[in-house]
Amino acid sequence: MARLIQRPKQNQFRRPDSLSDHRRAGRLVVPREHAPADRTLLERSAIEELSHHADPWRVLRILSEFVEGFDALNEVGPAVTVFGSARAKPDDPYYKAGMAIGAALANRGFAVITGGGPGIMEAVNRGCHDAGGLSVGCNIELPHEQSLNKYVDLGVEFRYFFVRKNMFVKYARGFVIFPGGFGTLDELFESLTLAQTGKIEHFPIVLFGTPYWSGLLDWMKETVLESGAIAPYDLKLMTLTDDPEEAAEMATRPLPIEVEEPREQTGEPKAGAQ
Repeated sequence: MARLIQRPKQNQFRRPDSLSDHRRAGRLVVPREHAPADRTLLERSAIEELSHHADPWRVLRILSEFVEGFDALNEVGPAVTVFGSARAKPDDPYYKAGMAIGAALANRGFAVITGGGPGIMEAVNRGCHDAGGLSVGCNIELPHEQSLNKYVDLGVEFRYFFVRKNMFVKYARGFVIFPGGFGTLDELFESLTLAQTGKIEHFPIVLFGTPYWSGLLDWMKETVLESGAIAPYDLKLMTLTDDPEEAAEMATRPLPIEVEEPREQTGEPKAGAQ
C-alpha cells in the first residue's frame, strides 16, 4: 500500500503519530524474485496457476494504495504538479529555474507536488520548502532505490505508477513540465490526452524551456496536426515559457472556456487519426 512520510512543519496539518517515517537508506537492488509490484502486475506469470490466484488479491493492494493516497493528500489544498528530469544537477540552469518556480508557487499560496526524487523534482521541492510552502513528493518503488529528497514535507510512496499518476492530476490545479526523459514525456502526453478527451477541464499545461520543447511542438504542428491526427485546438492545450514567474502565473490561472472545433465526422479518417 502507499506509505505516508511526513516531516513536521509549523502551520502544517499533521497526520496521526502512528504514521512513522518509512524512508530507507542506501541503494536497493531488487532481484527478479522480488520484482516491483508494477512489473508483477503487468507481466504474464510463468506459473499460470499462481497468477490466476494472485491477481484478484492484488486488486485489494491496489485499492488500499488509492485509499492511502487519497487520505494523505486530501488536505493539501491548492497545488501545482511539476515534472522534470531526475538527472539535473544543482548547477544546471533548469535546476535553478525549478527552485524559482517552487518559490513562486509557494508565494502564490500553492503547494507543489513532484515525484519526490532528485534533479528537477528536488529543485522544485527545495524552492517551495525554502519559501515556506508545502512541498509534497509522491515517490515510486523502482528496481533501484529512489528515496525522497530532503526538501519534501509530505511524502507518499507508491508501488504502482498508475495510482501515483492519478494523485498527480487529482490534487493539482495545473502542470509545469520541465525537460526530461521518457517518464516526463509520458506524464506530458497523458495530461494532454486527459485534457483533449475532457477528463480534466481548464487545466493549464505549461512547458518550461523553449530550446528543449520547440522541436517537439514543431513536430506536432508539421506532422501530427498535418496528418489530421489532432485538431488545431489541441495545440492550445499547452503554453511555452522560459520565465519562472510567468510559468507559476500560467499554471495557477485556469484556462479560458473555449469551444473545441468540431472534428470531421464523415468520410474516411486520415491514417493515424483517432
